[in-house]
Amino acid sequence: MSQISNSQSQRKVWAYRRENGRVGVRNYVAILPVDDISNAACEAVANNIKGTIALPHAYGRLQFGEDLDLHFRTMIGTGSNPNVAACIVIGIEPGWTQRIVDGIAKTGKPVAGFWIEGNGDIATVAAASRKAKEFVHQTSGQVRVECDISELWVAAKCGESDTTTGLASCPTVGNMYDKLIPHGLYGCFGETSELTGAEHLAAARAATPEIRDKFMKTWQAYQNDVIEAHKNSDLSESQPTKGNIAGGLTTIEEKALGNLEKIGKKVKFIDVLQPAEAPAQGPGLYFMDTSSAAAECCTLQAAAGYVVHIFPTGQGNVIGNPIMPVIKVTGNPRTVRLMPEHVDVDVSGVVRREMTIDQAGEALIDCIAHTANGRLTAAEALGHVEFVMTKLYRSA
Repeated sequence: MSQISNSQSQRKVWAYRRENGRVGVRNYVAILPVDDISNAACEAVANNIKGTIALPHAYGRLQFGEDLDLHFRTMIGTGSNPNVAACIVIGIEPGWTQRIVDGIAKTGKPVAGFWIEGNGDIATVAAASRKAKEFVHQTSGQVRVECDISELWVAAKCGESDTTTGLASCPTVGNMYDKLIPHGLYGCFGETSELTGAEHLAAARAATPEIRDKFMKTWQAYQNDVIEAHKNSDLSESQPTKGNIAGGLTTIEEKALGNLEKIGKKVKFIDVLQPAEAPAQGPGLYFMDTSSAAAECCTLQAAAGYVVHIFPTGQGNVIGNPIMPVIKVTGNPRTVRLMPEHVDVDVSGVVRREMTIDQAGEALIDCIAHTANGRLTAAEALGHVEFVMTKLYRSA
């Protein structure tokens, strides 16, 4: 296993200690719509009260069964994320609104719910704005405290991959995980379909035979219920994407081998999570069953409680998230040259043989620490706040 230096193993960051003991690296007051028809009210509140952020989305009406369960997990998890200091929830009716409020309230953070039926937009926006202003005053004075870097929950996903992704940027993430997870870090990888062709290698990294079987059952279900059930002739231009193909990846199997480099060489994953499910087995690496679409995956991982996201890219993905800072890592010299404003960690020295993977991992840990201390990522500075819910099937 890669050895972390004494200075890194003892590294401290300045972050927000939440009521439930978790560590957050941002301090948002989120305005969270229960459903699509409450988006306008939430955006009006965010416009009225500076220091708040609205999270509009497209769903939340007439969902049922497992799809509805996922909706509530995502909503409650987003409001519960330690990067959210306080939360306003607005829905069309009181029942589902209160269910989300009650779920978020379990963290101990300030949360309040409002509903539009029987009140109308104007009265609802006015009442929610008053409470949002109160929350902004209550939370904006919170002071960062010293925390161990290993207390962070750090997720990973790659996108717009090319040949350099498997050679440089994904191994950089794996090196970071090998160094920090043994010291208590929570890690997470997903992209179920994107492990196709390397699923046996991923399964071999499960901590126990039971977890291996749970992973294979999850992977096979995605193949059967999503891919095989809905594909035409193949997955051309989706897996791999046109960007992947332009970057030299010709098959999903090639892409999968590079993708799997994100989990390092030694660390084993200790559980398999449903989409947006919070890890419950203690520190370690987790696999989450997710889409390989960037915004969907990041939204699910943030809803599970992850506070920093590492995004290795080859051709240059620009994804961000409204509550979880996304750190871009690339090993492609062309992307560094043409899209420098999107790059947080340049590891192109690896492909030029001017930087080792170990050095690249150290550079990524440095960036994680700076981000945790408050430095904005490229995606944050550029205003990328992609928030995309995962929907399992059509509503009733």
